[in-house]
Amino acid sequence: MRQKFVISIDSRKDLLKLREYAIVDKSLIKVSSAMLRKGDYQLLCEETYKSETIIRSIPHGTRALVSVLRSHNIYPIEPYAAKIAESVMALYSSPKDGPVELFFDDSIME
Repeated sequence: MRQKFVISIDSRKDLLKLREYAIVDKSLIKVSSAMLRKGDYQLLCEETYKSETIIRSIPHGTRALVSVLRSHNIYPIEPYAAKIAESVMALYSSPKDGPVELFFDDSIME
């Protein structure tokens, strides 16, 4: 499955948003990932977290943050969860406000 996670911080509301998208259209299965467009991904789920909770878990490491980010609705496999957590840590330590997009394709995982 090809998935995309979009991570963004709403500093005005002190929230972190994590959105999970995937390619669900079977006609796009054989389309190269490089050829996919933004509209080809369908939103599967969105979770919102209080920034305070995220910031408190960051000093405890990636595993602690993964535990906070995983939910009943969003429960990525370990390699994806670790990358998401690392990106969240980088986002909170960066002066930039823009969202981070992570793309995963389990058909090319080793």
